[in-house]
Order: sequence, then structure tokens, then C-alpha cells
Amino acid sequence: MMSEAITAIIGGTGLGDILAEHLTGVEKLSVETPFGAPSSHIITGRMGGRRVAFLNRHGDGHRFGPSAVPYRANVYALKKLGVRSIIASGAVGSLRQEIAPKDVVVADQVIDKTFRRAGSFFDGYGAVHCEMAHPFCDRLRKRITESAAGISAKVHPKGTYVCMEGPQFSTRAESLMHQKWGGDLIGMTAMPEAKLAREAQMCYALVALVSDYDCWREGHAGADKQALLKEIIDNLQAATANAITLIGRTLADGAGLCDENCPCRKSLELAVWTDKKVIPKEMQDKMAVLFE
Repeated sequence: MMSEAITAIIGGTGLGDILAEHLTGVEKLSVETPFGAPSSHIITGRMGGRRVAFLNRHGDGHRFGPSAVPYRANVYALKKLGVRSIIASGAVGSLRQEIAPKDVVVADQVIDKTFRRAGSFFDGYGAVHCEMAHPFCDRLRKRITESAAGISAKVHPKGTYVCMEGPQFSTRAESLMHQKWGGDLIGMTAMPEAKLAREAQMCYALVALVSDYDCWREGHAGADKQALLKEIIDNLQAATANAITLIGRTLADGAGLCDENCPCRKSLELAVWTDKKVIPKEMQDKMAVLFE
């Protein structure tokens, strides 16, 4: 365990490839977990005066698709290192006209449509039911949105993220349905990552990078496909630069990013419904890291 407080940054599409370049005093760590290997080495260093652990969600060379990301290994490894707060990023499509490409959104709600992913650490352990009414840490979100003051990028302080399974993108009928549900963003990686962070008693916030409008919005009929792809990549690069500025300011803020009195840090207090006497000791030992 590392004694100094560590904030984790999980990089998704865009941020996952370049954020490590902004760290100083870099060290690569290999962390073993009961759930296999994480997506990549965990890179520790300093950013904004803080100790940071950076993990590339999709692995080196973007080798893991959204359904294949080892979410449990990633979150467990960060908790094992002593991380208590996570700022995650991910590329999204916009479901709202007012949320434009290149914008950044600090999501506050999520609709989970995934179905192929292991969504809990506690399979085989017992019945563990964490509260998820507020899937992202309100306290950490507030710190991030307060850090947006004065930066040139458009930062939306809230938004509902629809997490689809993928890897295919939505049909237009699905996109229109997601709007009717109240969705503001569409992406593929916030779940089960946020659920696992809650089970690990970690504060978790998501900074979403808007690359384009989802297919509910028509208007590219007959457009050159290569030109459209370049536009999306350019938008993602701009949103990534905005997110790095925002995260850097958040880390440079002297205020604490994790409070031991935060509900996120006590999420397992009343969550375990199984009598401890019937939980095998090897399972209790395996999950001890999550209860710390």
C-alpha cells in the first residue's frame, strides 16, 4: 500500500492515449488481482501536485473493446494500490442539440443497458446490495464542476449517460428512444465501472468527452465518409484537450477529492445481507481489499 493519498484517472477513448504524457515522476506498476490482469500497467506519477494512478481502460493500442474491458480487475487493482477516488473519462455521442461536439459533460445519472459484462465483485460471495440512486459521487462531481470556472471549454455540470453494450452503434430508432428516456449522452463504458467503484467503496466521477451527435440528428446524407471521420476525430481531440485542462485544474485545487464521511466510502456498511458465518473464508480474504 502507498501511504500518500492517490487519485486514479481512468482514460477512455482519446484520453487513454495521451494523459500519461502529462504526468511527472512516472513509474509503471503491474498489479495482480483475483479477477485477472488489468487492461494495462498502472502508471503512477504526479499531476497538479497530487499523486496520481493512471490506467488506460482499453489497454495499449486500444486492444479491448467495451464489452471485453476487464472492469473488475481494473477497479480492484486501483483499490489495492490505495486509491479512494477515481476520475474517469470516456467518449460519448450527444443526444441533445445543446450538448455540442467538443463539449465536456460531468455526468450525474446513468441508464445501464449492458448485458454481457460481469457487474459485481461479489458473485459467489453472497447477497450484496449497494445503493446506486446517485451513481456518481456528488461531492467529487462538485469539485470537478467548480474547477471549470474560467476555462474556455463548455462544461455541462450534469447529464444522463445511456450505457449501451456495443460494439455496434445505435440504430436511429434506438437513438430517438434514448432521447425519450431522458438520456443526454450515449456511450459504452461507464457501466459496470461505476457500479464496481461503488462496491469498492470508492468515490467515482465521469468526465464525458463529446465527439459527435448520435444518429438521432440527421444531416450528413451524401457527405464524404473520410471527412466525417476526420471531423469526429478532431472533435474528440478537442474534447480531450478540454478534459485534460479540467482534470488538471481539479487536481491542482487544494481541496480534498475524497472525504471519509462520503456515502461512497461507506457503501458496504449495510449492503451485505448474507450471514458472514456462511461466507467461505477464502472469499472473505479475496474481498478484504474492497472493505478497507
